[in-house]
Amino acid sequence: MTTAAVATVLLAGTGTGTARAVPAGNPGPYARLSPIAELSARRLATADLVAAAKWGTGGPVDDPVRERQVLDEVAREAGELGAEPAAAVRIFRDQIEANKDVQRALHRRWDARPYEAPSVRPGLTEVRAEINRVNHALVRAIARTAQDRGAPYCGGALPASAVRAGGELRLDAPHMTALHRSLGSVCRP
Repeated sequence: MTTAAVATVLLAGTGTGTARAVPAGNPGPYARLSPIAELSARRLATADLVAAAKWGTGGPVDDPVRERQVLDEVAREAGELGAEPAAAVRIFRDQIEANKDVQRALHRRWDARPYEAPSVRPGLTEVRAEINRVNHALVRAIARTAQDRGAPYCGGALPASAVRAGGELRLDAPHMTALHRSLGSVCRP
């Protein structure tokens, strides 16, 4: 996925941080878990923009202060929603690490092929506003799926949802690998 494509999807109004609504009635586990995969894929797609914003600045990919802020906000919001804060933080640690994996891969690619490097550096403030929108929706999805995340079927339904979500966003192999990493802690109570 190119940085320009990500910017178009996320910042042009289609990346609102929402996932498909779960059907009314008694939806199956796939439908209930799909929003987590979709939102994780959307959050991961922001890694291209974050990498572009940091490219050429000499600054590191790791941002412990920002990461702590995100994890603190996730824990607070999960608690307010009646979800287990520790589970939400565990899931978001994987989200953050997967995002950094993509950023590092892009920086290595751009070092090796400078002609592929972004010519425009997006502002981190704007990108982080989109990440925050996705984060809030993802915390709500985590809160709604506590029972599903602890069930045996989670390990099959969630990866299937991830494949579909990655296909819809046209994620390449490195992004798909990171997407699966971002979901590593979801299927635990």
